[in-house]
Amino acid sequence: MNKRTIGTEYETMAARYLCTHDYTILARNYRTPFGEVDLIAQKDGVLVYVEVKYRSSNDYGDPLEAVDRRKQRQICKVANYHYAGYAAGQEMDCRFDVIGIYGDGSIRHIPNAFYFQR
Repeated sequence: MNKRTIGTEYETMAARYLCTHDYTILARNYRTPFGEVDLIAQKDGVLVYVEVKYRSSNDYGDPLEAVDRRKQRQICKVANYHYAGYAAGQEMDCRFDVIGIYGDGSIRHIPNAFYFQR
């Protein structure tokens, strides 16, 4: 399998996980001129921008560590673009979550994993 196919498989797993925890998935692989975000969800009136990372082993570190400052800034730019069109004129809170999926199939969800950055 290529990386895109593998990524899609684990993003689907993360989306199912979120749905079982009462999130509504609004978009998958949302692309903008600034980059993309894996999932956009909503729960309790809050927009949630979710980055999903998978690692088959810890040889390259924990998947959660892969969402570094550069990636966080990129996600924030994408979120800003999406928010301007989706929530324009509304007072909606948003947050940034990270989901790590491990080789054994376990999932670790970090709500509010980082703050908005310019």
